[in-house]
Amino acid sequence: MADLLVEQPQEITISKTFPTKPKLKPKPKAPSKTSESKYWSSFKSHQISNLISSIPSIDFSPISPHNFAAANSASLTLFSSNTFSPTSTISSFSDVVTSCSFRCDGSLIAASDLSGLIRVFDVKTRTPLRRLRSHARPVRFVKYPSLDKLHLVSGGDDSVVKYWDVAGESVVLDLYGHRDYVRCGDCSPIDGDMFVTGSYDHTVKLWDVRVDNKESVIEVNHGNPVEDVIFLPSGGMVATAGGNSVKIWDLIGGGKMVYSMESHNKTVTSICVGKVGKESGEEALQYRIFSVALDGYMKVFDYAKMKVTHSMRFPAPLMSIGSSLDCMTRAIGSSNGIIFAGRRKAKEDVGESKARNFWALGSVEEPQRRALRPTYFRYFHRSQGEKPNEGDHLIMRQKKVKLAEHDKLLKKFRHKEALVSVLGGKNTENVVAVMEELVARRKLLKCVVNLDEEELGLLLGFLHKHSTMPRHSGLLTGLTRKVLEMRTEDIRASDALKGHVRNLKRSVEEEIRIQHSLQEIQGVISPLLRIAGRR
Repeated sequence: MADLLVEQPQEITISKTFPTKPKLKPKPKAPSKTSESKYWSSFKSHQISNLISSIPSIDFSPISPHNFAAANSASLTLFSSNTFSPTSTISSFSDVVTSCSFRCDGSLIAASDLSGLIRVFDVKTRTPLRRLRSHARPVRFVKYPSLDKLHLVSGGDDSVVKYWDVAGESVVLDLYGHRDYVRCGDCSPIDGDMFVTGSYDHTVKLWDVRVDNKESVIEVNHGNPVEDVIFLPSGGMVATAGGNSVKIWDLIGGGKMVYSMESHNKTVTSICVGKVGKESGEEALQYRIFSVALDGYMKVFDYAKMKVTHSMRFPAPLMSIGSSLDCMTRAIGSSNGIIFAGRRKAKEDVGESKARNFWALGSVEEPQRRALRPTYFRYFHRSQGEKPNEGDHLIMRQKKVKLAEHDKLLKKFRHKEALVSVLGGKNTENVVAVMEELVARRKLLKCVVNLDEEELGLLLGFLHKHSTMPRHSGLLTGLTRKVLEMRTEDIRASDALKGHVRNLKRSVEEEIRIQHSLQEIQGVISPLLRIAGRR
């Protein structure tokens, strides 16, 4: 860079792009917006904040319009998936509700509480239909099988898994094997006789009610207390959540772990499977695992590519998550009683809302327009308001760039005035950009020669502050040497300029001292790093 400052009889290169920008400054890369992030940004967020305690369980109805239920304190509240307003509340529980589950036809809902009682209600009338009591301690989960309307699966703090006959209010099977609290479970989507349960003893067990010995078919060890477990849609794999990890297991392969996702910082509390994609006909829907944790993050995990594709932050620890079957609504329950719900607005919804507005206003006769003739002014402005189609090539007008004072002076080839102007502005990046432009024009040293005492003081002050900055030192160090060589007599004749040079000398000596200290530290650390590398 110092050699470039020497003026030689070469062809002058003049920049044609204004405003001037520093070439040494790296351009930050704009974050690319993925299709997954675009999909999640299409959800309109909504907060349901009229609840008073933690939301340990959320379940969506399998029947359209896919309303959802949320367990909150000693009540169970049902919400509309379109408006997110509460449609009904079941508050006949004697203790805190821990779990809820819709039946496959959406007409019944089962809920458990800390008293050890499981109750079954009619969704429309809220009428209690069955009371199932057999657990000796709090019940932590209850689940309707996907393909069965007559049975229930439950587990609780008594370490027992129970398989219920709902109609007879009786226990069909008591399944023993867990050595600690049973906190979660899920039923197979392809076989109504099989389900999995997870416990705080770190194990996940696969049960088959057709087995006579009442022992688990497969057992896997998650390595942490299991907070949630779900079947994946194929039915041959399960996902488990515990600690800060979500793990995927191959049941067909005998319980082999396929992958462990550890992107959360705190305990993962709930997981579910949902679909991601656009409406049918535009893009195929793809399955994802949604996980929430006490760190306030929701992670979207693509288990086909084994990577996290999206992440969202919420202002509270998260306890539960649910997603509707039509992939249009999601709901997340937090520890402070807020439900973070979101619904994706489909194209059909937009058309329906326009139609409703039209019929609400009544039929209006379309005003008749006069024929368009070449003699009319409107003829030459037709189609001016038309929006471009997707494949159209747009020719945009270039926006007028407002130039700074130094750029205007550079365009007029007033090089010295441009340098003095930018030095007075005290913007480091602009000063360096102008200096680089003057180097390209072979005019920087000529400007230095023509500076008067006050202007030279401005330049020396700038060099004192920024010549030791690593980003600009290549240019400014060489310029400093040239300034001192060319203006030695003027500096000796002025006390103010001498002061600038003394300050510049002190800053250079300080930088040299720092570099020597860093070299000494590097000399001490390098042998230690080599020894550590051999081990």
